[in-house]
Order: sequence, then C-alpha cells, then structure tokens
Amino acid sequence: MESFDLVGIGVGPSNLSLAALAEPVEGLRAGFLESKPRFRWHPGLMLPDAWLQVSYLKDLVTLVDPTSRFSFLNFLSEQGRIFRALVANGMSCSRQEFEQYYQWAAEGLPDIHWQSRVKSVSVVGDRFEVVCDSGLTATARSLVLGSGREPYLPPFAAAFHGSRVLHGSELLSVRPDLAGRRVMVVGAGQSGAEVVNYLLSEDAATPAELTWVSSRVGFLPIDDSPFSNEWFAPSYVDYFHSLPAGRRADLLGRQRLASDGVSESLLRKIYQRLYRLDHLEGGTLSHRLLPCRRVTDLRGHADGVEVSVLDTDRDVRETVPADVVVFCTGYRSRFPDYLEPLREALTGDGGAFRVRRDYSLDWDGPPGLRVFVQNFAEDSHGIADPNLSLSAWRSARIVNAAVGREVYRTDGASTATAWSSA
Repeated sequence: MESFDLVGIGVGPSNLSLAALAEPVEGLRAGFLESKPRFRWHPGLMLPDAWLQVSYLKDLVTLVDPTSRFSFLNFLSEQGRIFRALVANGMSCSRQEFEQYYQWAAEGLPDIHWQSRVKSVSVVGDRFEVVCDSGLTATARSLVLGSGREPYLPPFAAAFHGSRVLHGSELLSVRPDLAGRRVMVVGAGQSGAEVVNYLLSEDAATPAELTWVSSRVGFLPIDDSPFSNEWFAPSYVDYFHSLPAGRRADLLGRQRLASDGVSESLLRKIYQRLYRLDHLEGGTLSHRLLPCRRVTDLRGHADGVEVSVLDTDRDVRETVPADVVVFCTGYRSRFPDYLEPLREALTGDGGAFRVRRDYSLDWDGPPGLRVFVQNFAEDSHGIADPNLSLSAWRSARIVNAAVGREVYRTDGASTATAWSSA
C-alpha cells in the first residue's frame, strides 16, 4: 500500500499537466494511475494532417510556469529541433508532434503508474483507498478525476457499432475498408473535417461516394477572434462560474463555435480539393455536402447501411445508402464505474457533480477529503473546460488547493473585457 497526498486517476493531457506541475512542489506527494501501458493521445484519430487549433504555448505548464522543464519549448530544445520547428511550424504544430511532447513529459515523471486500472475507490477512516487491478493499493486525502471523456455514438447507432459504423476516434484503429466505398461522415466540427480531409487526400482511403452531414447551417469556421478568445481566460472562467445555471447553459450554446468550429485553413483545403476532383481530375469522386441535416436512424442490411437523414429546414426525410458511416459526434463525460459506491455522496439531486471554483466537488463526505475534477466542469466553468487552452491553469489551481497555499499564480491576469460590473 502506497500513501500519497494526492492521487490522480487517469493520465490524459489534463492529469499529465497536473503531474508536471506537482513534481517540483515541496511537501506534496502525488501519484497517478493509468490503465494504458504508456501515454497515447487519441491514437485512432492521429491523422497525418491533424494540427492543433491552439498555440503550443498552451502546453502542460507554460501559462503558469514558463520556467518548467516540462514545457514544449524545452522539449524542442532537448530534441535538437527548436530552430527548425520554429521555421516549419510558426506558433502551432501537428498533433503528432504534440503527442511526442506529451510522451516525452510522461517518461520524465516517475510518479505515473502505468497499467494500473482503478477498480474501486472507498473511504477508509480519514483517507481515500484506491484499489487497482494491478495489485497496487494507494491512499490519499485528495483525488483528481482525470478519466477523460468517452466517444459518443447516438443510441440508434450503437447497436451497429463495428467496422461499418464507428466513431471518428476509432478510424485508424478499426481501419474500415473505405476505398471505392460509399462513406458518410456525420458531424462538421474539427474532427469531422479532419476525417473528410483524410478521405479526400489519402489515395488508399478515397471513397467512390462521400456524404458529409452537418446539423449546423453550414460547414462553419472556428471563432478565433481576439474577444471571443477571452472566453478562454481565467477571469472569464470565474465570472462564468458565478452566473445562474440557466444563464450558463444559454451562453454555452451561443459560444459553441469558439470551441467546435473548424480551422479556416482546413476548410479551404477541403474546398480546394473538391474543386480539383470535380473539375481537374475527371470527377472521380461523387460527393454531397448536406448542411441543416440530422441523422436520425440507421437500418442495416447485407449490402451496407441505410441512413435516415432529416432536412431540418423543410422537415423532409431521405434515406441515404452507405457502406461505412463515421460518426464525429464528440465526447461525453460519464460517471466513473470505480466511484459507484460513492455516487450518492458525490452528486446532487440531478445526478451531476457540484463543482466549486477551485474544481473540487461539493460533496457529502468526511471533512478534509477532497475530490477534484478535470474535464467534468463545462456546465459550471465554461467552454474552455474540455479545451487544452486552460489545462495548465486549471492544474495549477488544483495544486494550490491541494497544498493550501499559492504555489502558482492563478489570479490577476489582465483582460480587455470587463466581465463583471462589480
């Protein structure tokens, strides 16, 4: 049995950031538990042309500790590629390179226990007891839930899940037969656009027919304007948290394209590729781009799948035949199985977490035991929560709360916008 001050469950980018920021803190013994054998970041969607939508300065540590040895710039320097990377990439980089960075950081953090899937969490006396299927048992006074969001398939699609109907996050792991087939991509966010770009650019995967379905009014770019980007500033997160729940829900709907829109450069690339296919390369690909549509049902048969599509403008339905349907329908947070014995104590009347300003839960448990959450707080902390933009800041706030002092500065950053009139 190992004793810690803080145990992080799950090691994705968020808890990897927490591990990097906790590592140099005197008086804080932190351990992290992860079921995978090593760090992977959406391996099924690591497409060749996938790029970050944020600056690489929004890495594990830089926005709260630019001097940390776990910064992306230090990674580039240690790899001997910093000058060439700046020439090649500017202020962004590919997702593949950022995964290399994450893996480099993970290898430098000895407090991560790989292949340690958490089976159960219970309260024993004045500590949490965490039991893993690897045989490791750990105790701590603080837990940080970083199990991550799970790929979401609509219920009507889940029954057909396999090589013909899959989530975009599985594309490179399932590797369905796409070449010369009838392929539908559902969802027009960044991941949907990346899948479409892959299908149009990769000769081995080029379908005979491509249908791209968007529930929005079009195939819309990300809102990357300066004032919208202030929704990803610490002061806005605190302001958002102070608002009534109804107003928060309304704002999340209005701000969605600041997080879920498509990079304009990627939209332009897709449009140019379609133009070449239609007018310069003999029209070898049949394609339909369908905005204002919702996929509402699937029916399987021997020759493929029949997809029911609703035109929301005219309230008209059509059936579209397909061989493969790729759902790029995002991710959802799910209550972790290992916490089931504590569900009643951890959740409110609606079954959701009640998340305080410092990302700890308001829960009915022993005083002194705290549970923090990563990527479970969009409803309470705003549109930045599932995004990489504030992962370092959020982890710094958790470190400060866990040790009871200001290790990292998390308040006082200036903004151009006065959110509160107080």
